[in-house]
Amino acid sequence: MTKEEIFNDVKVIAVDELDVDEDKVTMDAKIQDDLDADSLDVFEIMNELEDKFDIELDSDESVTTISDVVDLVAKQIAAKD
Repeated sequence: MTKEEIFNDVKVIAVDELDVDEDKVTMDAKIQDDLDADSLDVFEIMNELEDKFDIELDSDESVTTISDVVDLVAKQIAAKD
């Protein structure tokens, strides 16, 4: 699975969870600053990603941007294979 494919899935989940416009969800978007997410929103996004990709995401990992989330998911998918 490519990072672009992962990004597209992350984007769909972020738009749904945060009720933001698709154009606001970019790789460089800061989850809390640019997308107005709080820690519960981040937790729920991570849970949905775990379910979607059948992976475990470390809650201690520091994720600031959408790119961080994509990289974290990619790393976990690679570790699973």
